[in-house]
Amino acid sequence: MTGKELVLAAFRRETTPRVPWVPFVGVHGGFLIGMPAHDYLRSAEAIVRGQLLAAERYRPDGLPVVFDLQVEAEALGCRLAWAEDVPPSVVSHPLEHLADITALPELSFDAGRFPVIAAATKGLVEKAGDDLALYGLITGPFTLLSHLRGGELFLDLLTDPDGVRAAMDRCADIALRCARFYLDLGVPVVAVVDPMTSQVSTGHFTEFIAPALDRVFTGVRARGGYSSLFVCGDATRNLGAMCATACDNVSIDENISLVALREHAAHYRKSYGGNMRLTTVLLMGTPDDAKLDAIRCLDEGYGPGFLLAPGCDLPYATPEGNLRVVADMARDPYLRDIARVAAQASADAFDDIVLPDYAQEIGITVDCVTLDSAACAPCQYMLDAAVRAAERAQAPVRVKEHKIKNRAGVGMMCRLGLKNIPALCLDGQPRFISIIPDIDTLVAAIEDAWRAKKKR
Repeated sequence: MTGKELVLAAFRRETTPRVPWVPFVGVHGGFLIGMPAHDYLRSAEAIVRGQLLAAERYRPDGLPVVFDLQVEAEALGCRLAWAEDVPPSVVSHPLEHLADITALPELSFDAGRFPVIAAATKGLVEKAGDDLALYGLITGPFTLLSHLRGGELFLDLLTDPDGVRAAMDRCADIALRCARFYLDLGVPVVAVVDPMTSQVSTGHFTEFIAPALDRVFTGVRARGGYSSLFVCGDATRNLGAMCATACDNVSIDENISLVALREHAAHYRKSYGGNMRLTTVLLMGTPDDAKLDAIRCLDEGYGPGFLLAPGCDLPYATPEGNLRVVADMARDPYLRDIARVAAQASADAFDDIVLPDYAQEIGITVDCVTLDSAACAPCQYMLDAAVRAAERAQAPVRVKEHKIKNRAGVGMMCRLGLKNIPALCLDGQPRFISIIPDIDTLVAAIEDAWRAKKKR
């Protein structure tokens, strides 16, 4: 079977001779060809070169064309901030009110970077489309609305539910058009990437998000394509509701148990994928670490419909050796057995990472633990909530971001007792984990902590 045939068979939950391997190569393709992200994502020729080089070196069965959740927002008028090693981030939100969405221009595939993506897709379909299952990644309706509206959307869920429904309906229209854009170019799989859905309750997911997603998934199926729902962050509480949607596949990151996903996927007859650890293993680990984590995923995810994949877009500078050995683990059971025998456990206690003496510090310290607020939408909005709340709170407040892209950040996460991100801690106490608070709630929490601290 070709890699493409393996992936599509897994999407149908058929038994396959081996587990398909789908590394989500986004800006890492720029790293492979020596080009910064801000140039790579603007060049069709570079995208084709980067993805084909990834295909050559990592022997995948499927690859995305691009992994950038800001494409639609940019074309609709959001300003972006660009960086060398991550996709751009949204820095302006054109919807002052939800009702303003009716005044947005119609999405044009001549706008923004859509012409670049169209050319890159055509090139990859022509050169690799017979062998690889190419993924067209689109921004999910709720994350797109978050880009357009900003952090106020979480308050809108409580104060203007009808407005949210109407706005989500418009965003579903946009997402479905983007799905058809890829399908018409010959891409067999549309992945709806909606990381902001990990930040809402199951009730809100079912009421506001699932109907919008289902419109996209049923539209993809009507065109003969396959669909995946990709959610970053700890969406454990929503896992059953995610699998109950009309998608063919659900993909997760390391915040969610692969065993739990496997059980839900079996119940709802879904394909499923994940959840290799991005930073601690693929970016910062050794090839031995990558081997062991690939084996963990293969052991936990076994069963019809499983695809081995990282938890999200690969970090820009992920060492090539770490990804090459994952391909070995996916393809060769003998090499997996050798890796099991050779495995040497080595735990890092992070004894050298010392937490501040919060009791002696003046004011309240808000520690915001993120993957990277410049590259991860939930992380960006969590940090934004902390900064805005600090400005409003009637208390001295200091906000610190700890990115788990380095050992110090991972150490802070461990010493603070956190298992999932993004998260906010007030004076060392975890308060908001994988769910973004509205500004009023966070301000009240900060002021309560300040009052309690002054009484001590």
